[in-house]
Amino acid sequence: MYPRCIIFDLDGTLLDTLADLADSMNAALKKHGFAEHPLDSYRYFVGDGMDVLAQRVLPESDRSPVNIQMLVAEMKVEYRARRFEKTRPYDGICEALEKLNSTGVSLAVLSNKNNDFTNEIVCHYFGSNTFRIVLGAGIFAKKPDPAGVLHILSTFQSKPSECLFVGDTGTDMKTARAARVYAAGVLWGFREKQELITNGADILISQPKEILELFKS
Repeated sequence: MYPRCIIFDLDGTLLDTLADLADSMNAALKKHGFAEHPLDSYRYFVGDGMDVLAQRVLPESDRSPVNIQMLVAEMKVEYRARRFEKTRPYDGICEALEKLNSTGVSLAVLSNKNNDFTNEIVCHYFGSNTFRIVLGAGIFAKKPDPAGVLHILSTFQSKPSECLFVGDTGTDMKTARAARVYAAGVLWGFREKQELITNGADILISQPKEILELFKS
């Protein structure tokens, strides 16, 4: 494969955001009298948008629409206050992105994180010129719906067979499958190898530099 475009998930793929997400949601839970959760639990809570996150962290008996929306609103406040505190690019990501850009491949980000947060965070850690397109939740249907991927392909004038989707969750692999693009699962993210395989990963990547191997003759 020699991809013309690469679409990256954000949380757990480009950036380790877990601690800031966990701290923010735990603060929101505590404010409203709900139990907090350990950091590692958030590996399985996050990935499908803030509404789903709020639903997952609440006790089953308290998952009413009112409580979910209340928690989402509070989470947005808390996350805005600490979104840059502990978040960091994974080792090797910045170097890999720089080299990928030098090849002329078109790069994009597609996240289930709120679109405003997605764009702010990508710009903060990677600048405004690394990715041609940055899309978060609220513009198109959330992953695993393929709408965001299909929009990116259309904008880049690329075929599905020319596109690589890089992510760390089963949702990301399902998204790639739905859009009929090549699915690359990363092993440094929030979920386990088996989840990626079960949900259709074409390739598993243990280090960011391995993406560059796809460009060798």
